[in-house]
Amino acid sequence: MMKGIDALNWNIFIYEGSPPGYEDSGLKHALVGQLILVGLATLIGVPLGIMAGTYLSEYGKNSKLAHTIRDISDIMMSAPSIVIGAFVYAVIVMPMGHFSAWAGAIALAIIMIPIILRTTDDMLQLVPGTLREAAFALGAPKYKVIIDVVYRGAKAGILTGVLLGVARVAGETAPLLFTSFNDNFFTTDLNQAMPSLTVTMFNYAISPYDDWQQLGWAAAFILSMFILGLNIVGRLILLAGKRK
Repeated sequence: MMKGIDALNWNIFIYEGSPPGYEDSGLKHALVGQLILVGLATLIGVPLGIMAGTYLSEYGKNSKLAHTIRDISDIMMSAPSIVIGAFVYAVIVMPMGHFSAWAGAIALAIIMIPIILRTTDDMLQLVPGTLREAAFALGAPKYKVIIDVVYRGAKAGILTGVLLGVARVAGETAPLLFTSFNDNFFTTDLNQAMPSLTVTMFNYAISPYDDWQQLGWAAAFILSMFILGLNIVGRLILLAGKRK
């Protein structure tokens, strides 16, 4: 932690990566790339996770399909992330013939979906059935009951699950090595290799150059604070929801 704090300076946020020995070297390319990858994964994973969790709780319930989906979700949550990366590499990267930000985002989304799915499923089941029955008695269709009653009662738990899912994928390195790989320069082209803070941190940490190792410590500190912040916010939201 102290090494990360000592390595922090404004150059990290202003300059891109550069060869060893250059003073004007930073992590701007990796920070932006990390935000793009996690942002894309969130856009893909959150809607799919919430919709799947809603199906399990409100439509599938105790059906064989629902039990199968829950079992698969639990298996995916415990699977090593490198396995997900290898799967996406075989399915997307190899047919395309190159690494890309899309492949990295899809790999992260696959990791995120089971977390959000299970959280949504559990939180929706905690909403009292009497609230649903009261809404049905007023003539509300099922989709309106889910959106206006069930989601409202479970919103704190669902949001917490989303934040925990984002925090989980934000610290992943292995799947990105197989999918988005890395680049030492700033880019926003989603069809090409995309730099990320986690992979850059890994590369700098194992390098023999002191200045790169310092940047690696700084990257580790920034990433740790980001993940810690998301977890704290998620817990606070959940506690606030319980008090209501």
